[in-house]
Amino acid sequence: MNKLKSLCLLFFSMLKIGLFTFGGGYAMINLLENEFASKKKWLDHDEFMDLVAIAESTPGPIAINCATYIGYKKEKIIGSITATLGMIIPSFLIIYLISLFFNQFLAITWVASAFKGIQVCVVFLILSAGLKMLKKIKKTPFTLSIFSLTFLCMIIFSLFAVSFSSVFYILISGSIGILMYAINCIKNNHNGVKK
Repeated sequence: MNKLKSLCLLFFSMLKIGLFTFGGGYAMINLLENEFASKKKWLDHDEFMDLVAIAESTPGPIAINCATYIGYKKEKIIGSITATLGMIIPSFLIIYLISLFFNQFLAITWVASAFKGIQVCVVFLILSAGLKMLKKIKKTPFTLSIFSLTFLCMIIFSLFAVSFSSVFYILISGSIGILMYAINCIKNNHNGVKK
């Protein structure tokens, strides 16, 4: 009975986020953190930051990857299936209904105006999630260097209209992180041998 209650809570928590969040995965990050790290305490903030990094680095939408992980953490495989379904059902149904009447739907003046307002709100939600994550990242010379270089590259590439996929930013940053880890391991082993 407790497992069923936990699965229902998981499903309806994800359903609520999937139903009331516009703007995709990045806009959902703030809500996911608030719901599962701050309110329900299913994850701590450091684990949530790691989850976002992993969800961003793996194939598939970030919100669904997060939902799958949280579901697995709570109730293993059945939890991951339940959480994932809860997250995707609202989007699937809404997009399906809109696709049936897409042209008629956009022809309604108040709907078009609502979408313009939502677009502005989505930018704020993504920016808010990014700033919140930036505040919680451990400020070390390494993380600040990676952040500064990535930010600088993004600005320069945008100004000069250079096409550079965000996947490359992730792969390069991850590779640098692994390289730094390997260098630290070698240093520690070398210092241990010297003693």
